[in-house]
Amino acid sequence: MRRSSLVAACSVAITLCASAVYAIDLPGFSMGEVNLKSAGPLAFAPDNVLIVGDPKAATLVAIKVDSQKVETPSNFSLTIPDDIQVADLAVNPDTGVIYLSASQGGQGKIFRVDGDKLTPVALDKVSRATAALTNAPEDKVVGEGRRRGNPRDESITDLAYVDNQVIVTGRTTGEASAAVHSVAYPFQESGVAMPIEIYHAAHGRYEDDAVARVFVPFTINGEPHLLAGFTCTPLVKFPLSAVTKPQEKAYRGTTVAELGNRNRPLDMIVYEKSGKQYLLLANSARGVMKVSTEDIEREDGLTEPVRGGGVAGQQYETIEDWKGVVQLDKLNDKSAVIITQAEGQPTVLKTVALP
Repeated sequence: MRRSSLVAACSVAITLCASAVYAIDLPGFSMGEVNLKSAGPLAFAPDNVLIVGDPKAATLVAIKVDSQKVETPSNFSLTIPDDIQVADLAVNPDTGVIYLSASQGGQGKIFRVDGDKLTPVALDKVSRATAALTNAPEDKVVGEGRRRGNPRDESITDLAYVDNQVIVTGRTTGEASAAVHSVAYPFQESGVAMPIEIYHAAHGRYEDDAVARVFVPFTINGEPHLLAGFTCTPLVKFPLSAVTKPQEKAYRGTTVAELGNRNRPLDMIVYEKSGKQYLLLANSARGVMKVSTEDIEREDGLTEPVRGGGVAGQQYETIEDWKGVVQLDKLNDKSAVIITQAEGQPTVLKTVALP
C-alpha cells in the first residue's frame, strides 16, 4: 500500500477508457483475456472482484475471482521462490484467500496462496473490466542523477475500493504531479483526478509533487477520509469528499504526523484492538509502526518544520519483533498476513497476531 496528488489546478477532469460490454454476472464486465504490463497495488471490491493496478499501462483491471472460502492457520508460513518479486498483498475479505501481485520473468502476474504453494491465477479467460488513466506520465526515463527515473512507474502507487468508487493515488502529467483519482465502480466512462498538496514537516515546506505511497480509508466523525503516507514520512488526512470532485486548485491535506525522514512507507492497514483503532505502517528504514489514531479528528495539523529526523503528531510504537516486513494485510480481526525480506534470508509469507 502509498501516495498523493498532482496535475495542473484547472485541469482536474480526466477521461477514463473503460470496458462497456456486458457480462452475465456483473455490469460492465466481459469474458476475455487479461494481459498485464505490470502487476502493482491490489484491493478488493464486493462480489469477489480483485482490483489490480497496472502502473506500466496506467490501467485498473477488475477481475472476478473464485468464491470458495478457505481458512489459513494462525501459524502459517510459506517461502516465496526467488524468481517471484512481490509488489502487493491482499486478502479477499469474503473468502480469506490470499492474493499476490508480482513480477516473474519480467511479466506481471497474479498468484493465490493455495495450501502450501503459490498458484498463478489463470488470466486467459476471466470476467474482467478495465479503466485506463489517460493523463498518466509518458513511459520514458527522465531526469538526471538521483532524480533520474520513469514517472510512469508511479502512475498508480496505491488503490482502494470505497463507497462504489475505486480510489487511486499516483503521479500524473505536469509540474504539480501528485493526485488522487476517483473512478466510479463498476467502471464508467469518466473519472476525476484531484491535485493535492501537503505540508512536509521534515522538509519544512508545502509540496504539490509528493506522491502518496500508501493510504487507507478511515472514517473520522462519520465522514470518510483517506490517511496517506508519503516518503520521509508525513502522515496526511484528506476528506474523501474533497478529493473526489473537481476543484480549481489543489486540495491541501492536514498533516497529522511526521514519522521520520530517510524512510519510505511500504504498506499500511487499519485495525481495532481493545476498542481502539490503530494504523499499522510498514517502512523501508523505520520498521513497522503501530500508530495511534487518538485525537486524529483535530482540525489543526503540523505547519512547522521537524528537523534532524525528529517525529511529531500522532504517537506510535515500533513493533520490534516484526523485522523486514515489506507487505501486510488483515487476515481477520485477530491476525495479519505479512511478507518479510530480511537481509540474507528468503522472502517469507506468514500469519502473525495483530499487535
